[in-house]
Formats: sequence, C-alpha cells, structure tokens
Amino acid sequence: MDLIGEKKEICTLEKKGNIFILTLTGSGEHRLNPDLIDSIRSALRTVCAKSTSPSSVLITTAQGKFFSNGLDLAWAQSCQQRFKLMCSALQLLVSELISLPMPTIAAVTGHASAGGMILALSHDFILMRKDRGFLYMSEMDIELVIPRQFMVLFKCKIGDAIVRQEVILKAAKLTAEMATARGIVHSAHDSAEATVDAAVRLGEELLKRKWNGDVYGKNRMVLLSEVLEESKLDKDVEEIKTLSKL
Repeated sequence: MDLIGEKKEICTLEKKGNIFILTLTGSGEHRLNPDLIDSIRSALRTVCAKSTSPSSVLITTAQGKFFSNGLDLAWAQSCQQRFKLMCSALQLLVSELISLPMPTIAAVTGHASAGGMILALSHDFILMRKDRGFLYMSEMDIELVIPRQFMVLFKCKIGDAIVRQEVILKAAKLTAEMATARGIVHSAHDSAEATVDAAVRLGEELLKRKWNGDVYGKNRMVLLSEVLEESKLDKDVEEIKTLSKL
C-alpha cells in the first residue's frame, strides 16, 4: 500500500492497487473546518491525478471515535457570515465527491453527526461499524436550520419520507443496524477494522466490473443533478477555491 500523504496531520491518502483510501487522522472529532475541507478536496484532486486505470475506487474513513462530528461551529460562528461560508464550502466538497469519476465508499467507523452525516451520504455506499457510533442530524437539538442544498441531498439519498422525517425532524440517533434497516447504510460490521476491510472487499468487487470511471461519474451526476444544481445556485460556492484564506 503506497502512502501518498495529504497534510498528514489532518488526513492521509493511501493507494492499494486501484483503491484509494482517504483517512481522517487522529483521535479528535474531525470537525469540518477550512483546513480539513481543503485537505480533503486536495486529496480528491490527487486521486484523480494518481489514478492510472479507467477503473478506480475511493474509500473514505477516519481514526478514533468520530467519522466526523460536523462543521467546526466554534470557528464558523465566531464571526458573521462564517457559518454560511462553511456550508457553501461543504456543498462544494459534496459536489466534488458527486463528480468524482469512480465509485465512492464511506467506511463510517465512528459517530457521523450533522455535516459528518452529510459527508457520508455524499458517497455511493455507506458501510458502518455496529459496536460504536451513530448517524445523527443534530440541528433540531442545537437550534440550527439545515440549508436547502443539504435537504436536497437528503431527498435524493433517503427515498422514504418517513425516514427523512425521523432523521431531520426527530433528530434520531441511528445505530448501524437501525440505519441499515432504513436503507441508509448498505451494511453493518462488528468493528472499525471489519468495516474498513469490508469496504476494501466491496471496492475490489466493483473493480472486477471494469467499469469506465468517467461514465460512472457522469451517470452519478445525472442521478444527483438536483444536488449539483443547488450548488450552482449558491454564489458563495464559486468564490471558495482555497478555504485557507477564510
């Protein structure tokens, strides 16, 4: 497995054959702030540049108790406009994942809350450990309004209106088994290691299909075109190229 290395203190990118594994590193909450979002976006650019085959797969996972605990609210709410800019930055990341020319798998090895759940949902497949962690949209509990662009993502990804209501309006904390039963998560696994191993196996199965990544990505973009259209309507998205300047 080759270490490519994207801002090692924040995340790493490894290549195992034609499978790329993006890992959010450390034991923290992996809050989505300018540095982390910029690092993930940089890793996605590296994936595209280093992909030497028409067929590749991306797996995103994390170390510690959290997959991601959402936006870095301490940073985002420290001055006016930062929360809006951070939502636009996350939307840009979502759009780039949707546009990536390969299948994507989220190996959720810990809590995925708010923006962290949105990050997971931006992948094609979600695998989750069942011994620890919740999928949880916390906005009702912390009194935040979910921006429209993310509501569109939920409508595209969670077809059952009752389940969407449970997730968004009841702020349900869903275990891996609960989320699997509701069709949000594709499979549940006994541990973090087992979840990543299952993601790699799924990636290998997908590679055997020898699909053309460009065609795969374009079909996904059509499937999730409403999400991409919302991104185009967000003027702030066009202004966010390098988040470190915020």
